[in-house]
Amino acid sequence: MLATIVRRLLQTIVVMLVMSALVFAGIYMVGDPVSMLASPEATEAQRAAISASLGLDLPLWRQYLIFMSQAVRGDFGNSFLTGEPAMHLILERMPATVELATVAMLLSVLIGVPLGILAGLKPQAPGSRAIMTGSVLGFSLPNFWVGLMLIMVFAVMLGWVPAGGRGKTVSIGSLQLSVLTLSGWMSLALPAATIAIAKCAMIIRVTRAATREALPMDYIKFARAKGLSEKRVLGVHLLKNILIPVVTVAGLEFGQVMAFAVVTETVFSWPGMGKLLIDSIINLDRPVVVAYLLLIVFFLVMLNLVVDIIYTVLDPRVRLDSRR
Repeated sequence: MLATIVRRLLQTIVVMLVMSALVFAGIYMVGDPVSMLASPEATEAQRAAISASLGLDLPLWRQYLIFMSQAVRGDFGNSFLTGEPAMHLILERMPATVELATVAMLLSVLIGVPLGILAGLKPQAPGSRAIMTGSVLGFSLPNFWVGLMLIMVFAVMLGWVPAGGRGKTVSIGSLQLSVLTLSGWMSLALPAATIAIAKCAMIIRVTRAATREALPMDYIKFARAKGLSEKRVLGVHLLKNILIPVVTVAGLEFGQVMAFAVVTETVFSWPGMGKLLIDSIINLDRPVVVAYLLLIVFFLVMLNLVVDIIYTVLDPRVRLDSRR
C-alpha cells in the first residue's frame, strides 16, 4: 500500500504541473484586469503603469515561469483587488465551505442509505415507489430553485431560520466555525438542505441498486439460513458489502460540493470559497481564480486517494496494489 501511495503522490505532482499550465493559460488569456482596476478617466500611461505593477506587460510564458517559481514556495500571488495573498483569501473562506459540504453530505448519507436499502428490499411496495419518485424529483429540481423555495417557506413565511449569512462563529485558533453555535446551525440549515436534496437522491439510487445486487448473493442466503435476525443480516452482512459503491459516490459528490457549491453559496450569501470564486471571476482577479482552481484539483486528487484507502478498510479483499 505504501508504494501505491507514493506512486499516487508522484502522479499528483504531474497532474498539478499540467493543470497549472492549463489553468494559468486559460485564465490569463481572457479579459483585461487593467480595465477593471483603472478608472475610466485613466490615461494610457496610468494604465501601462498598472499593467507593469501587476506583471501583465510580460509575455505569457514569462508570467507563468514567475508564477511557478513563487508557487513552489507557497506564494500564489496577491489579489489584484485587495493586495492580500490569494491563498490566504481562499483559506479564510474554506472553513465555511467545508462546513456546508460536510453537513450536506452527512444528511445525504444518513437519509439516503436507509431509504435506498428500504427501496431495494421491497421494490414493488408503494413506499419504495414513493422513495424512487422523490429521488427523481431530487435529481430534476435545480439547486437555485430549491434554495429560493426553501427561503420563501422557512425564512419568509414561517420565519424559522435566516434567509442568508453564516450566523455567529466561534474562533478555534485561526478557524472560524459556525457549527458550534445555534445561530450558525440555523443559518446552515437551508443551504445544507438545498445541497442534500440532490445528493440524497443520488445516494438513494446507488444504495438501492447495490441492495438489489447483493440480496441474491450466497452470503445473504447463508446468513438467513443460520437463523440470524433480519436486523443483523441487513445491518452487518448487507450494509458492509454495499458500502463500497456508496463510499465511492459520497466521496466524489463531496468533492463536487466543495468545488462547485457556487450557486448555493450565492443564493444564501454563504461566505464560502464558491462565492469568492464568483466575485473574483466577475472582477477578473486572476491570482485568486488560479489559486482556487489549483487548490481544488489538489483536493480532488487527495480525496480520490483517501477513498481508495477506505476501500481496503471496508473490504480487505480490495488491495491498492496488485500482488501475485
